Amino acid sequence: MSNFVDETNLCTRAGNGGAGCVSVRRESHVPLGGPDGGDGGDGGDVWLEADRNVASLLAFRDHPHRIAGNGTHGSGGGRHGKSSPELVVKVPEGTLVLDHETHEELAQLNNHGDRWRAAAGGEGGRGNARFLSNKRRAPAFAEQGETGEEIWYRLELRLFADVALVGFPNCGKSTLISVVSAAKPKIADYPFTTLEPNLGVVQLDGDTEFVVADIPGLIEGASEGVGLGHQFLRHVERARVLLFLLDLSAIDGASPAEQLRVLRNELGAYQPDLLDRPAVVVGSKSDVLEATDWGDDAQVEFEISSVTNTGLQPLLWHVSGLIKEARANESKREGFTIHRPEPVGVEIIREDDAGYRVVGRSAERAVALSDLNDPGALEYSRYRLTSLGVDKALRKAGVREGDTVRIGDFEFDWEDDL
Repeated sequence: MSNFVDETNLCTRAGNGGAGCVSVRRESHVPLGGPDGGDGGDGGDVWLEADRNVASLLAFRDHPHRIAGNGTHGSGGGRHGKSSPELVVKVPEGTLVLDHETHEELAQLNNHGDRWRAAAGGEGGRGNARFLSNKRRAPAFAEQGETGEEIWYRLELRLFADVALVGFPNCGKSTLISVVSAAKPKIADYPFTTLEPNLGVVQLDGDTEFVVADIPGLIEGASEGVGLGHQFLRHVERARVLLFLLDLSAIDGASPAEQLRVLRNELGAYQPDLLDRPAVVVGSKSDVLEATDWGDDAQVEFEISSVTNTGLQPLLWHVSGLIKEARANESKREGFTIHRPEPVGVEIIREDDAGYRVVGRSAERAVALSDLNDPGALEYSRYRLTSLGVDKALRKAGVREGDTVRIGDFEFDWEDDL
């Protein structure tokens, strides 16, 4: 099936984790009963999920931001903050996720239910009760919550048609698709104006949209290759619904009944199961003639005029119902989760001002404490960084006395005896 690329930008912002709480249990006759600060809740992740009921990426054009909720802070008495639920963003089947800057392919969501985490929510900070040890009997610090990821992506979708417009050349297919969608096909009063399919997205309301393909006109013998027949017919194969568009104004040409006979014969000869697809028979150019003017049995279900907009809304809602039924009858394949590789360990980056930045989730958490002026907090932070091998990595990278080192929002001058 030929297609065109629907593309847009998307900004996903995951929720921030809630801060851990610094609290001391207070009971009657027990002035300091030990730390009881609760943990902060986790921020919500942002997931992209393929959905067969979503037809396009139009919803992201004017509103590209998708933002998950934040976790709440912990509190005293061992009460943990509430984690935010994940935000699931529905995209059409066949959506390609690309890096916004490099356009590197990151994920393909090809089938209904496929999921990919686009932005990871920040973990909630640990309360001071988590830092209780034999050495720290009354820790006066807690962890801050992590900041959720905020990432821009490029989304691309190669649109496949929900409904294919099938008819003779110059029967009004291009005019119809130009009226019911934003597509701008070439329109002229001669055969074979359309040499490649034009696709348009029809939006009936906020929840109902589908893709229409204007298939190049078919003529008798198309299944045998006459008039680029094979090239034209292959565009029909992936459509869920067929719309036979019969030219009611062609008084000097084939009657509507004859047009329908030829079209069905050519589809059946090319691929017999095409005739088993849901279909609707529509008479076009009803502002000129009606089906009854011909006096033959054309089996016309709807009469429309794309010039006067007569009959378009009832037809579109009927087609929408056929598409929904076809989607529901498709295989109930269970989607799968596509995992984004998680960075591990720590990385040392030399910055423009000759300073050094330590990058890595574990290292950043080691300094994300509520009060690094507290001796216990500083001792814990130094212990965690040493155990992670940050000092060795910095020395290997060439750090010298007095160089600036940054870890998250924390900044200090390097000392060899640190």
